[in-house]
This record gives sequence, structure tokens and C-alpha cells, in this order.
Amino acid sequence: MRSRPVLAWTSTLAAALALTAAAGPVAAAPAARAAVTPTAHCPRLSDELTWYGDNRAQLQRVIDERGTCHGKGGPRPVAAFDWDNTVTKNDVTDATISWSLRHDKILRPARWKDTSKWLTDTAEKALTEACGTDVEVGAPLPTSTNAPCADEILQIREDGTTMSGEAAFAGEWNHRRTVPQYAWVPQLFAGHTVPELRAYTEAARKEALAAPVGATRTVGTHVLPAYVRYYEQQRDLIRTLRRAGFDVWIVSAGSEPVTEVWSRGVGIDRAHTVAIRSVLDDEGRITTRNEGCGGIGRTQGEAIPYIDGKRCWINQEIYGIKGRAAWNKQAPQRRIALGGGDADTDVTFVGDATGAHLVLNRNKNEVMCRAYDNADGRWVVNPMFIEPLPRRTTAYPCATAAWTRPGGGFGPVRRDDGSVVPDQQDTVY
Repeated sequence: MRSRPVLAWTSTLAAALALTAAAGPVAAAPAARAAVTPTAHCPRLSDELTWYGDNRAQLQRVIDERGTCHGKGGPRPVAAFDWDNTVTKNDVTDATISWSLRHDKILRPARWKDTSKWLTDTAEKALTEACGTDVEVGAPLPTSTNAPCADEILQIREDGTTMSGEAAFAGEWNHRRTVPQYAWVPQLFAGHTVPELRAYTEAARKEALAAPVGATRTVGTHVLPAYVRYYEQQRDLIRTLRRAGFDVWIVSAGSEPVTEVWSRGVGIDRAHTVAIRSVLDDEGRITTRNEGCGGIGRTQGEAIPYIDGKRCWINQEIYGIKGRAAWNKQAPQRRIALGGGDADTDVTFVGDATGAHLVLNRNKNEVMCRAYDNADGRWVVNPMFIEPLPRRTTAYPCATAAWTRPGGGFGPVRRDDGSVVPDQQDTVY
């Protein structure tokens, strides 16, 4: 069962988090900020963990102002975080795929095109030729020894192309609500039960946490990260938010059983973990269909937690907003207080936050355009805590080609008032 909806507190932090336009989203601006006196009842973020600039202070202000720890009462505020590369370094779904390919856990489908409504004939042929037809339908593919088969699966997952470079997916979909190669991941595990997938994830998690930082491994001919780490700063932030009375959720575009295994490591239970939710058959086995959102029912992935889809799932699962209204930006009292993400897939829900928008810089265009533009003075930009990227040398193309169009392609990023965000330089790295 899912938790009952809660309401985010509406008190504003405009004075506490305002920044000067010239300083950018992380520079201190004492004159523009009202002093916030910590209360004896509000928990503190650890002083021993490194944050960029004054980011810790900005996040602490949100805790002090919004948390129920201040003793003023009111509904519990909500915080929501993406998972992969936001709470952990590296992608935990990819870690499970890697482990599964190396342990022959992908079952052969009757037809590869059954796994996705958007899979092309070219991809169907490439997968069939690489993976063969000798194995019975529903039996494990020998991907641990069949490198071409593992390669085709990984290439389609990573880039949406075959090993020959041709498009693996085609057709029409809303590019702000789904991406076929993300939806395809849970579909690869069709035929397994949820407990089986959780067991594979537990094994992959143990392996990834034991591997040294920076380690890689080769699967097929693909070189993949071999390690995953929880970010200690994010673990501390989530723990502190929960102690301060926040209702903390994970909202991921990964597979839900996989994310649930990992989210336990920061104290988040299954009821507070939202990801791509597979439809199960009568025997409890994963199918190629996913649960939908915002009036979209069960499909092969038309409404997953992806860009605007993350807003929809938050509105639906946390605030109980049903039907088409779940796609809409809600009034402040029905929005999260703090959102954290690292990529364009997170930009909508992180932007919806009323207190602070935390972004880990992975050089993703749309989210970094909004973060550096810092229209409401509440964007908090931090380099990745492990192996941060170097400074991007070219400007983000905010004014022309950083916003993902629903029909595909890219356009200018616009503020709420319709004005265009100018190109932005990378300043936090």
C-alpha cells in the first residue's frame, strides 16, 4: 500500500534564499538574505561533509523554515529526490543489468518486438541475430558467453541504437513523458517475479559497493562502471530532513523493484519509492506493460517518471491528484518543498519545489540552464561529490536548443513569464 497524500507547507523562503543575478546560484549574498536563527529543535546537517560554497547553509535554511521541528505546527513538508547519480554515484539499474547479463538472467522473448511498441524492425533483426533462437522461449539467454547478444542489449539501453548505429526505436511518443530505452529496461525482465529481480539487485548492489571507486568492467565490448556509492552528503541530507519532520520520497526513472532495494540504504521504504512500475501477470511475473499516470492507463511505457512524468507521478502518488490534472503544476501548498536531481529527466519536479532546487552538475542542458538562470533565487548547484566533471568549456544552449520538445527535438528554455533564458556558462564544477 502507498502512503496517504500529504501537503507541503506553504511558507515562503524568498528572502532567505534570494541571490543576486550576477552572483549565480551558489554565491553568497548576505544583504539579500534574511537571517534565520536555528532553533534548538531543528537537526543540523553535518559540518564534516563537504558541500560547494554555501550550499549547506541554503539547505539548512529550508530545514529550519519548513521543518515541523520549529514547533509552529502545520502539515508535513515533502522532499523528493531522483535516485541514480543524485543519491548514488552511478546508475543502480545499469548495475543490475550488468550483473544480470553476466549471470544469464535475461529470458528469451518470443519476439523481441513484443518487448517494446517502439522497437524497430532493424533492432528486432539485430537482437534476433545476435542472441539466436536456439534457446527456448522463456529460457535464459547465455549472455555471459554470447558477447554480441550482451552488446546489442547494452547498446540499445545506452544509446537507443543498434551496434550498427541504426535507430532501435521509432514512432510517436511524448518526449517529456517517456523515453523508450528507459521503459525497455523493466521489460527486459519480463517473465521474472519481483522477488527474483530484487534478489538480482541485492547481488549487484553487494558487488558494486565492494568494487573500488573508479573501477570498470567489460560486458560484451562495453566498458561499464563497476562501482556504485551512496553519496554521504545526500544520505545526511535525507536523514536530517526526516528528523526535521519532512516526508521524503524517491522518484526515479529506473525499475521500481531495483530502486526499492537501494533506497532502503538511506532509510526510504517501498511505500515512499516511486519508479517505473511493471504490470504483473496472474502468477506475479513481470510483463512488458507498465502502470500509467495522469489518466494514462497501462501501456508499454507511455507515462513513466521521466521529465514531466515525474511531476505527474509525484502529484498522483504523494498528493492524490488523479486524471489529467496530475500533469499540471499545482498551487504551492500542493508542491514539494525541496527537490533534488542531476539531469534533464528531473528538471520539472525539481523546478516545482517551493523551497530549494538542488542540482548535481552533470552538464545536462535543460536542468543546468534553469539552475544557472536561477529565476527564483532558490537553485542550489553542487558538483558531483565523487569524480566531479571538469568545467564545461562551451555555454549551455539555453536560448536555442536546451528544452526537450514534447514531439521531439529541442527548443529554447523559457521562464514562467515566457521570456527566454539566455545561454549560460558553467561555473560550478
